[in-house]
Amino acid sequence: MPKFLIQASYTTEGTKGLLKEGGSGRRAAVDQIVTDLGGTVEAMYFAFGEDDVVLIVDFPDAVSMAAVSLTVKASGALHTRATPLLTLDQVDEAARRKVAFRDPGA
Repeated sequence: MPKFLIQASYTTEGTKGLLKEGGSGRRAAVDQIVTDLGGTVEAMYFAFGEDDVVLIVDFPDAVSMAAVSLTVKASGALHTRATPLLTLDQVDEAARRKVAFRDPGA
């Protein structure tokens, strides 16, 4: 199952919601949306600094991740970015594939 790193920061309204329901309330909401799409939450941490929340999630496919991303961003409560994560085996497979590439100007 594809794995994604999600980094998010709350807007002012999103922070008010977090203060109202707490971290465990947000974790329950995240678990619900991810499991409804056939995924799992591997880890969820709250942080401070540029990111307020960091998650590692598994989804059946990239389309499921995109659906979550669009829905969450449309709420206006969070700014998010999702990064696909690769296993060591996937990187090894990528390294074995031949790619025709010409340097610019060569």
